[in-house]
Amino acid sequence: MKKIILLLTIVFSAATFAQEAEKKSGPPAGNAAIGDVYGSQVSAKAEQTAISPKKLEKKLKSSKKLENVAVKGKVTDVCDKKGCWLTVETDNNEKFFVKMKDYAFFVPTALKGKNIVLEGSAETKIISVDEQKHYAEDAKKSQAEIDAITKPQEEIRFVANGIKVVN
Repeated sequence: MKKIILLLTIVFSAATFAQEAEKKSGPPAGNAAIGDVYGSQVSAKAEQTAISPKKLEKKLKSSKKLENVAVKGKVTDVCDKKGCWLTVETDNNEKFFVKMKDYAFFVPTALKGKNIVLEGSAETKIISVDEQKHYAEDAKKSQAEIDAITKPQEEIRFVANGIKVVN
């Protein structure tokens, strides 16, 4: 009986500690200054050859997936919970969604409004209602905005290996 109580105490303590650690974790600190890099180093070639979001959209119309592509754009939103995703504004005032490769790095919320070069892969995907609602909750959208999500949506998804803040 003592072993069971000890085991339950250990399990409960571990679960409580994990929940507290989750609550305390958030986006990394930082000012997202020009030259700051998140994830892998962005190559000089990528900076020079980065395409606009509009060109990315055009390329994805003919090929559903692009590997080793660099895109330059302006960050419009960053996940407030961990900094695990961001959105980049396209030329037609739409946005595309960026995740970090293998969930290996996060970005500070100070990245909002900054110009960046992303290096990674892009594809057009159908996003489920549940996934859209999850990210809307992360972005602290209103309940009315979340409830308005009722059907899957096709959108550009970018998986970043590295992100660099630029002019």
